[in-house]
Amino acid sequence: MPPAQDFLHPFATTHYTDTMPIPAAEEKKNLGNQAFKAGDYKKAIEHYGEALKIDPSAHTYWSNRSASYAGLGDWENAANDASECLKANKIFVKGYFRLALAQKNLQRYEQALETITRGLQVDFGNNDLKSMRKEVEDGVRLQKVASYIDTAKQQFMNKEYSACLSTIDSGLRIDAGNSSLVDLQKKVQPMWEKEERTRKAGLSPVEKMKEEGDAYYKSANFEAAIQQYTKTLNKIDDKSSEIALKVFSNRAACYKQLSNFDGVISDCTSVMEVKPDDVKSLLRRAQAFEAVERYKMALQDVRTLLALPMDVVGPSNTSIANGLQHRLNRVIQKLREG
Repeated sequence: MPPAQDFLHPFATTHYTDTMPIPAAEEKKNLGNQAFKAGDYKKAIEHYGEALKIDPSAHTYWSNRSASYAGLGDWENAANDASECLKANKIFVKGYFRLALAQKNLQRYEQALETITRGLQVDFGNNDLKSMRKEVEDGVRLQKVASYIDTAKQQFMNKEYSACLSTIDSGLRIDAGNSSLVDLQKKVQPMWEKEERTRKAGLSPVEKMKEEGDAYYKSANFEAAIQQYTKTLNKIDDKSSEIALKVFSNRAACYKQLSNFDGVISDCTSVMEVKPDDVKSLLRRAQAFEAVERYKMALQDVRTLLALPMDVVGPSNTSIANGLQHRLNRVIQKLREG
């Protein structure tokens, strides 16, 4: 059984509420403290439970019982009691430590990181929380890598070689040199290259030109990408065709990177003349309109975007659009008042 100090630190012996502690509850709590010091965590849990029956508003009783559950390695109950502790007292920093510790041991790293962040908002200099934050961030990182490995293996089995390589790259950006990812990459790469040769052999001349532009874009050579996309568009007679719309959209992305907002507006408009509900074009054009101070036009695009189904827009775009809408509303209101 782990020593008490590994997970408890000095346990809470006093609770602060608008009323004085209830003597009967304090008596049970003190018995719990004695049992805890003796390493009898089950008995401590029993006594703290009795104290809580008398006074469930005492955050220290929840905190101490959480520590006792931690002593038994019962992290689920430790987390539950730490949550109750914080409901009783939102500024009790040790409660955040208890909850984050339990969440970390349950491998709920994202939740633990959020708890630590909240705790540090109460006490920015708390060394226990700061120390745990690094451990949890490492846990988050390793958990993400494990997820990438599982996804990549499944994609490999499904012969989704391009997606598999993309997943591997994402994992290696977090954990460079990860042996599982590197080994899988060695298997997938030649299969993807063979697949790519076959795919490219079947491309039309215009499709090959577009892919050259895509390659420039991926290497952040936006000027060259724009030139290549423009050449591609010049070879396409039907500007409403699917490939033309893709080229317009990609060129708009390049213009955005170079802060050529008129170019963004023009190319997004070309896409939206055929696809008025195109999410990328609506958002890009709204941002470009804002940049050139055409706020009402920007707001109109944002509202159109936010009126679309959530599963079409996606959570990330929705968040960006909501922020943009609030910002535009404030600007337009100030202009009216001025």
